[in-house]
Amino acid sequence: MYIVQIASECAPVIKAGGLGDVVYGLSRELETRGHCIELILPMYDCMRYDHIWGIHDAYRDLWVPWYGGAIHCSVYCGWVHGRLCFFIEPHSADNFFHRGCYYGCKDDNMRFAFFSKAAMEFLLRSNKRPDVIHCHDWQTGLVPVLLYEIYQYNGMGTQRVCYTIHNFKHQGIAGAEVLWATGLNREDYYFHYDRLQDNFNPFALNMMKGGIVYSNAITTVSPHHAWEARYTPIGYGLGHTLHLHQHKFTGILNGIDYDVWNPTSDRYLPFHYSSDDLEGKAKNKTALRKRLMLRDSEKPIVCYIGRLDDQKGVHLVHHAIYYALHRECQFVLLGSATEPGIHSHFAHERYILNNNPDCHLELGFNEELSHLIYAGADMIVVPSNYEPCGLTQMIGLRYGTVPIVRGVGGLINTVFDRDYDENHLPEERNGYVFYQTDYNALESAMDRAIGLYYEYPEEFRQLVVQGMACDYSWNHPGEDYVEVYDHIRYK
Repeated sequence: MYIVQIASECAPVIKAGGLGDVVYGLSRELETRGHCIELILPMYDCMRYDHIWGIHDAYRDLWVPWYGGAIHCSVYCGWVHGRLCFFIEPHSADNFFHRGCYYGCKDDNMRFAFFSKAAMEFLLRSNKRPDVIHCHDWQTGLVPVLLYEIYQYNGMGTQRVCYTIHNFKHQGIAGAEVLWATGLNREDYYFHYDRLQDNFNPFALNMMKGGIVYSNAITTVSPHHAWEARYTPIGYGLGHTLHLHQHKFTGILNGIDYDVWNPTSDRYLPFHYSSDDLEGKAKNKTALRKRLMLRDSEKPIVCYIGRLDDQKGVHLVHHAIYYALHRECQFVLLGSATEPGIHSHFAHERYILNNNPDCHLELGFNEELSHLIYAGADMIVVPSNYEPCGLTQMIGLRYGTVPIVRGVGGLINTVFDRDYDENHLPEERNGYVFYQTDYNALESAMDRAIGLYYEYPEEFRQLVVQGMACDYSWNHPGEDYVEVYDHIRYK
């Protein structure tokens, strides 16, 4: 198959979150399966140009219709770690992608409406006719709308669209200007509940909703999150729309790159190890203590790696620090706050705990250190309020670090409680799960994990080995996406 991915991110050249990792990882997996993959991305001024090889002109004079005129664009081509990518650079006073940032501008709606229009215009003018166009999140929600309302009548009548939603919270709420700018125009037609009208604001358009309504297949990033999006507030108002289109909506679990996250060959680790020989993990634990100046002891290390914000259950992260210390554990945190208030709170805790030989709080992100923490820690807490998929628990399992997670989203699809999971055999269980958002629930799960470590070390080691045996690579998601593509191609 010939598949074009249209997205606002692709790691490592453009990465603001997990979206970039997914776009790159899925593209690579599909290529290994023999499919032809191309990516279309915005050409941001702040992206990592050092990760692009052989960049050159691909289409010099792309004129993208915009309002009553057209914006001149250049399209560049290059390889990002083996993936063929096309970068669209508009030449206009708007400077859509020359902002020094990927997101966060007041006109983000117009920036990505333009990107969606430019991507479709590039496919049309360059005579690219993919079997499937795979687009992602609200930033490309207008792609299927443009395809089925305009471009299918201009020679693109056989293309099909798979639309993946990574985060329902951000939906691209816009006004009628995106219609007039992109050439969709007809306000009365699109301001309709069955099309782009926002479910709760009759005077607004919802670009993510447009993607849901017009695409041939909709996916989100884990099976349980697909259920949550339809039946809980996690759908952020799109539950009824997803219900109406349930026949084409499914959840496919993300994967992680097993070449990057591999304890047998990880270039950031001083000692390599596997499930057959865990001696290297113990040595990494010692190396982690030396690096962070923690006391050398027989205590287990509990860690947290990730953003510090409300989505991640920041109140439970804070509580986990003190409960771990209370239960004679060491605690290591690596995280960057998304709000000044949260940063100040954890900076204060870092000051309070600065002289504690069993605790280290690292505020910020350090790729090298994150690998060492995964390898050196014994347990990792992931107490998210909601988590569409989650990667940290998968990486923790890969590195033999037992996850303690809240039973939401992709966490419930990847971590199976050692004591209470009735859907998996004892030899398939790999961690601990709690469901409520209160301190007692977190303490209960942590207490069971820490108790097993201290009282039944051989059983804890077996749990580590069982977690390392899990396969959360891109292999299975790649197969699932190929099935989705095949299904919509022949509809």
